[in-house]
Amino acid sequence: MKENKYDDAVFFQKYGEMTRSVKGLAGAGEWPALERLLPDFSGKRVLDLGCGYGWHCRYAAEHGAVSVLGTDISRRMLERAAEINGGGAIEYRCAAMEDLDFPESSFDVALSSLAFHYVRDFAPLVGNIRRWLKAGGRLVFSVEHPVFTSYGTQDWWYGEDGSILHFPVDRYYSEGRREAVFLGERVIKYHRTLTTYLETLLEYGFQLRHVVEPQPPQDMLDLPGMRDELRRPMMLIVSAQKTT
Repeated sequence: MKENKYDDAVFFQKYGEMTRSVKGLAGAGEWPALERLLPDFSGKRVLDLGCGYGWHCRYAAEHGAVSVLGTDISRRMLERAAEINGGGAIEYRCAAMEDLDFPESSFDVALSSLAFHYVRDFAPLVGNIRRWLKAGGRLVFSVEHPVFTSYGTQDWWYGEDGSILHFPVDRYYSEGRREAVFLGERVIKYHRTLTTYLETLLEYGFQLRHVVEPQPPQDMLDLPGMRDELRRPMMLIVSAQKTT
């Protein structure tokens, strides 16, 4: 059964209070790095997998996409997306990304922001995305970095005085289900190695264009706890292209 934590009222309220929820792309620390990897959207058909509030859908539409389909498993997220990032070329559909089905070559660009680590089986999804993209189509996605997902709790290791000692990395090669704590709530995520992310793309006929481990932008370093984010990678961004 696919978990849909974002339709939980308490969790959804907490998520809505995050800086990235309030400020949109400007409040997402990885956005400057991600934006640099995005293709030209002019005249493109775009699919956003796990679109959340729809910020990336809106960006694609504002940059010339002729159609943008945002999909998400959470009805609450899509209701909010339609409210603040709807209209024009944008359409939203409620579905788990693993359950989607489209004709071959339906899209020019596939996007996904911090959603693939909620998917248990990555390879079948990549195979579907390859089929949905036209030849030369682009896939750009961000995920939580394998260093960040490996241990499970996704929290620092603290000293007796409460100071941060280090970030634990364990069971790195043991891929699969992890029970994490996000916004004070239990959330199920799926850990996979960097090799698995990249080699799966290559096996399904994608050419790697960029692989980026984004750091917090300079203008965010004075925010509480942000300088500690320089101590280990939290996110991974990948840009790939369907070769044939």
